[in-house]
Amino acid sequence: MPARGAPPRPTAEAWQTHAETWVQWTRTPGHDYHYEQLNLPPFLALLPDPGRLTIELGCGEGRLARALTAAGHTVIGLDSSPALVRCAREAGGVGEVVEASANAVPLPDGCADLVVAFMSLHDMDDLDGPIAEAARLLRAPGCLCIAVPHPFAEMSRERPRAPGYFTPYRYVDVIDRDGIAMTFESWRRPLSDYSLALERAGFVIEALREPVPDERALAAAPALAKWRELPLFLHIRALLRAGR
Repeated sequence: MPARGAPPRPTAEAWQTHAETWVQWTRTPGHDYHYEQLNLPPFLALLPDPGRLTIELGCGEGRLARALTAAGHTVIGLDSSPALVRCAREAGGVGEVVEASANAVPLPDGCADLVVAFMSLHDMDDLDGPIAEAARLLRAPGCLCIAVPHPFAEMSRERPRAPGYFTPYRYVDVIDRDGIAMTFESWRRPLSDYSLALERAGFVIEALREPVPDERALAAAPALAKWRELPLFLHIRALLRAGR
């Protein structure tokens, strides 16, 4: 945690610091079963069919971008962490990976028909900027698909200094699982912050999903059983209104 009274460091700087551990977390087989069994399959099912170009904001080390490419999407992944961009490029399986902020994407207006922000918006200090940038990159009726930690799940976590639900809160969580200790420096935001940012950018929410582990997921990862009664992730598909 930062010193008492000190402002938190930018989340982009935090992800650069923790990049090596994140790669270990994501690439250790079977380690991130929440992603593999609960989060990824329903998110892929939420996406429209592949089109001209899919842009991923906050692609990290590239695991989703690789899955999108394997599913037939032409993908450009972007991330602000030089270390994670390097890892994504070295892993291959993606058309292009660009080092850039989600607030200032070096691509032309209307170049994509799908923008994806998978488990990345809560890792950005600004919410409106990346969503407005997604609107700029899309040609109507383009689609923005989002995955974030479910705000209800975030409220249930033990964070003694956290304010009430409606106040955005910058947290630092250290999760140690099977000998890998990953530090997450991110934002807890209410659902209304996401919906208002989409509204302001000209999006209309078309679908909202709360993934529940099915029998296949439970067979692969029995620890997911608790998430049959509680939400862990939130998925949103939003369409850009014509004329934006």
